[in-house]
Amino acid sequence: MASSSDIIELGLPYSDPLADGPVIQAAATRSLARGTNFDGVISMLREVLPQLSCPVSLFSYYNPILKRGIGKFMTIIKDVGVQGLVVPDVPLEEIEISRMESSKNNIELAVLLTTPTTLTDRMKSIVSSSEGFVYLVSTVGVTGTRTNVSA
Repeated sequence: MASSSDIIELGLPYSDPLADGPVIQAAATRSLARGTNFDGVISMLREVLPQLSCPVSLFSYYNPILKRGIGKFMTIIKDVGVQGLVVPDVPLEEIEISRMESSKNNIELAVLLTTPTTLTDRMKSIVSSSEGFVYLVSTVGVTGTRTNVSA
């Protein structure tokens, strides 16, 4: 399957998507109600990834990773062919174990976010602790449509 995408970010549905707006929250709710779970997503990826010509990065909240075990989670996604992981709610202070396990499994970990309200000193710590890129949240609030955007 040819792809003109540079990368695909696939979100794992989660029951409490705090950073997401109403559209993604509703999609996650529908998906979970229809039985989507981590094992099913991994099974689907096992079939689809060999057909793609671009890397896939998973988007997951931290609790599902902790529940499965950080090392086990990283091994599973590596074995299926995932190359990156975005975890929007992992605290900077807890990044080292995730970074160690992702590095061991050759997964690029893009977990550290900065926002318009992030204090300068914390932003510097986030930037110095990041690999590849810093995930910049450009607006205050959850994702989704807006009637206006503040300057």
